[in-house]
Amino acid sequence: MYLTSEKKVEIFAQYGKDAKNTGSAESQIALFTFRINHLTEHLKANRKDFGTERALTALVGKRRRLLDYLKATNIERYRAIIKDLGIRK
Repeated sequence: MYLTSEKKVEIFAQYGKDAKNTGSAESQIALFTFRINHLTEHLKANRKDFGTERALTALVGKRRRLLDYLKATNIERYRAIIKDLGIRK
């Protein structure tokens, strides 16, 4: 499996305040970004996998909504997470 529980803990520890802070916007955005990158690589090899394509589109939308929320509430945190993850605006 591409996303093990150890990898999740690592992502939450790096982008959240600690490993148990799984609900913060930054940690969720980082997790979604990891999943988006994985699905993008999968679709490069399997271009006719339309179910995965739909899931990827939904995941990008979820991340976009979280980024919009973060931008509205705290612009500095938004800028920091965009820079750390290398997300295009």
